[in-house]
Amino acid sequence: MIITVLCIMVILLVILLWAVFTSNNLIAKRNRVKQCRSGICVVLKQRNDLIPNLIASVKTYMGHESEILTRIAELRSKVVSASENEQIKGGTEISSLLARLQVAVEDYPELKANEQFINLQGQIEEMENELQAIRRTYNAAVTDYNNSIEMFPSSIIASWRKHEQQDLIEFPESEMKAINVGDLFK
Repeated sequence: MIITVLCIMVILLVILLWAVFTSNNLIAKRNRVKQCRSGICVVLKQRNDLIPNLIASVKTYMGHESEILTRIAELRSKVVSASENEQIKGGTEISSLLARLQVAVEDYPELKANEQFINLQGQIEEMENELQAIRRTYNAAVTDYNNSIEMFPSSIIASWRKHEQQDLIEFPESEMKAINVGDLFK
């Protein structure tokens, strides 16, 4: 009788410890996702602060690419005060436009030689690389978190604690296609 009660208490203790460990693990993973999301927003803000300088530098040389520059400026002003999700979505579109702008710059030797432009281009390129790395880290953290929420037996604790799946950052189809340089000059 005492052994049976003792076995039941040990089993209950093991289940309780597992539940606490699993709950804490899910919280840590959710916080990692939040941290990565915040990191993306910080880099997007830094890049958005550089964009007006880039646009001013490029405008003096480029006339017919003003549509790209205007769209970048519009998106930048829209995402500055937007929610995190809108910042990330707008940041992805700005990345695409900046890539198109870099291709268009190839036809302007004076601009490519301009020291201010070269400096700005380098800073933005560095931020784009950092954004790509943070986006990969974010997607890895989200995948890990989502797996923990969905997989048994941690899914029991996840549903009890109301953990919700997070969305991965996905790039629009337009970014997956190769850029047609001819389209930039239409």
